[in-house]
Amino acid sequence: MPRRNVQLPFAANVAILRHMANYTQALGAVASVGLAISDPGRLRVLTALTGRSLCVCQLTALLGLAPSTVSKHLSVLKQAGLVIEKKAGRWVFHTLCDCDCSCRPVIDWIQEQLKRDGQVAADRLRLKEILKLDPEELCRK
Repeated sequence: MPRRNVQLPFAANVAILRHMANYTQALGAVASVGLAISDPGRLRVLTALTGRSLCVCQLTALLGLAPSTVSKHLSVLKQAGLVIEKKAGRWVFHTLCDCDCSCRPVIDWIQEQLKRDGQVAADRLRLKEILKLDPEELCRK
């Protein structure tokens, strides 16, 4: 049976292209979140930011990583929409995305899965000690 070439009206073509663009954006967003949560260090950052804002120096002290590595982790998390940054004078604080962001269920799932993890529990205790330190002093180290 011969194949017929069917011409769609312009509006239908535009609708198909818009749907494909949304689909591609959704794929990219999901891939970005997948990449962000594929690293144990980034998962530790996400759990550390639960209910608080932290600067890079505080996260560096917690994770025991180089500031450039922590900054790269934060960059990946921000690109995925999991973390946002807020500036306060010369300070930049990082926090989890707002409650109404589309990534919030991912964050909630991660927190639920890791709440009994040994490393996360150790991080919680270490973070209590870090938060007692003056950020100015911590960032000079």
